[in-house]
Order: sequence, then structure tokens, then C-alpha cells
Amino acid sequence: MNGYDLLLNNEKNNIFNGVTIGIVTNNKDPDGLGRIKVKFPWLSENEESYWARILTPMAGNDRGIYFLPEVDDEVLVAFEQGDMNVPYILGALWNGKDKPPAKNDDGKNNQRMIKSRSGHQIILDDTVGAEQIIIQDKTGKNQILIDSKENNMNIKVEKDLTIETKGKIILKSSDDDVSIECNNLSIKVNKNYQLEAGANCTIKAKSKYELEAASGLGIKCSAGVKINDTSLEVM
Repeated sequence: MNGYDLLLNNEKNNIFNGVTIGIVTNNKDPDGLGRIKVKFPWLSENEESYWARILTPMAGNDRGIYFLPEVDDEVLVAFEQGDMNVPYILGALWNGKDKPPAKNDDGKNNQRMIKSRSGHQIILDDTVGAEQIIIQDKTGKNQILIDSKENNMNIKVEKDLTIETKGKIILKSSDDDVSIECNNLSIKVNKNYQLEAGANCTIKAKSKYELEAASGLGIKCSAGVKINDTSLEVM
């Protein structure tokens, strides 16, 4: 019989009706079942409970919503049919020491938020006329923002952005322009490259523009070809 058993034996019939406060002491479940252990400050500062299962909005075989509380988090505990040998974690609690990641000072309750220990965030903002969804990392420098008012999405990264696929990548704008602006642009294809314009096509270089082909080069137009009004050098 361990210390926790002895403490329970001192409680009448080991029965506890209702719910109580617990402090997380261990979240490393040896069986990988997503359970935790807690202590009950009103019962003992040192003894742990048995492994307690956690209530979650969805759970199933290799699926569900997985949010384990951290050690020292405050949680609300209930017991199966009042039996203190079988605890369940109903949820986590904020308190005077551990405060929420956002405030509702204006009373409008516009924001829903998920924020991790390091500071990664998912924010659902229901502010009337400025609704948006924000996903950002702890630095705040890497962010995906979906703006419902303007019907646009902005992706911001501090350094590199990589898009990789084994299928097609299609950039399509039905009603407006596509613009690429950068210091240097490199395009490399392993097979064929085709550039087609429905109206005019302009290629302009402030210094030198080179066109090179390993075999042949063909220029074809239905009207005429104009090459530099003042000089032409063919080598």
C-alpha cells in the first residue's frame, strides 16, 4: 500500500462526491494513453493520484483532439461513481497565477484562441466588419492571415518559403493580375518551357539581355521583325 492508498484509507470509504481541484504532477504516461497524475493540495502536497484519463471533445483510435496539460497546471477532477481510485480530468483552470492568453476588456468576446507553451497561436477573430483568422508562430514574424472583410489571404515569412508537390502547381487569377517582385528571379525547367501572352509581351532589361539555344533559334511573326534602329551585329 503506497502513501496515496494510506491517505485514502483515512478518508471515509474513499468516496468523494462532486468535483475537486488538482495540480498536475506527471504527464508522461508509460502506456501512452494520454493520462496524467495529479496531487490534491487539500489532501497532500506530496502524494500523487492514480493515472487519470482526460476528457477531450473528440477521441478515438489514432485520432482526436490532443492537448495534455503541463505539470503544475491546475485542473478540475471528478471520480467515477465517487471512487477516488478512479479519477478523471474534466479540464484545466486559469487562476490568479496562471492567467488567460487574452483578455475580454470590452466585453464583446470577439476572440477565440489556441496558444501553446512556446507562444504559437491560432486566433479566430469575430470582430464585426474585421473578421479574420490568424495562424502565427511564437516570433510573430511567420504568419498566415485570412481576412474575411477583404476576402484575401496573406502569407508572411521572415526567411524562405518552400512549396513542394509531386503534382501540378497552378497559379490562377480569374479577374486580376499576378505580380512577382524580387531582387533576382531564376526559372529552371527539366523539359519544355512555354510563354504565351494573349495580347502584348514585353521583355525589358536595363543592361544586357541574352538569348541562347544549344541547337536552333527561331523567330516568327505574322507582320515584321524590328531589331534596334541604329545598329545590328550578327556573329
